[in-house]
Amino acid sequence: MSATRTWVPPGPYDLVRNLSVLRRGPGDPAFRVAADGSVWRASRTPRGPGTIRLARHGGAIEARAWGAGADWLLDRLPALLGADDDPDRFRPRHRLVHEAHRRHPGLRLIRTGLVLESLVPSILEQKVTSDEAYRAWRLLLWRHGEPAPGPETRLRVMPDARGWALIPSWEWHRAGVDGKRSAAVVRAARVAGRLEEAASMELPQAMARLQAVPGIGPWTAAEVLQRSNGAPDAVTVGDLHLPRIVGYALTGRRGTDDATMLELLAPYADQRYRACRLILLAGVVPPRRAPRFSPGDIRAL
Repeated sequence: MSATRTWVPPGPYDLVRNLSVLRRGPGDPAFRVAADGSVWRASRTPRGPGTIRLARHGGAIEARAWGAGADWLLDRLPALLGADDDPDRFRPRHRLVHEAHRRHPGLRLIRTGLVLESLVPSILEQKVTSDEAYRAWRLLLWRHGEPAPGPETRLRVMPDARGWALIPSWEWHRAGVDGKRSAAVVRAARVAGRLEEAASMELPQAMARLQAVPGIGPWTAAEVLQRSNGAPDAVTVGDLHLPRIVGYALTGRRGTDDATMLELLAPYADQRYRACRLILLAGVVPPRRAPRFSPGDIRAL
């Protein structure tokens, strides 16, 4: 059985770009973009597993959902697609940002309303290469998740909080996840109910709630709240690349640190995450002079 719902965006809308912030690398078992441009997601909702397919139909977005979580997903369809976002509040202050804003009128900040599904992969991405984190996410979902409801057999639903907490140490090791990150996931899973409350909090309170768990710092909290809450001011600090990209794009100078990045983003108060999204979409990055960060592999230890 499946259920459907339609949402009509109030203006231009970029379905794949907006939802792709939820994709954790190529081959993400919980996210797929089909050849016809439709987006498939598998989620663990408060009512159970659910799968949702989203596709453009004329000027509308049509959604079909399966599983115990289908009604929950459809009830929150407008929020997921960015209906709660208010892009009209944004005012570009730099020529590059203005041009990116003009080129991407369909950009909206999505809101899943689900904390743990963004928190776990964000913890996995701490201080490792993207490839390492994406590989760990894929392995953990295939080994410890469950098949997603509905017709898309390549999707997996992540474990529930208890399932994450019960993954044994050797399985984390097999996935290439060190003890610090796996312990942070387990601690978060044990207080998942309290963390999910952050999805309905204002940004300062939500940041504080997540960071109350050891192993969750401002970088991880911001990465989560960008997705779970659609928080337009949840700027990421502590990132290896973002300050350098923002600094180079806005000033042409290399070596920007977090403090300088925040100074540059000060004109975008309350909209700093949106400003960063647009800067990244502009595609202006500093020339590479150093070798890439070498991926590690703890599995052979």
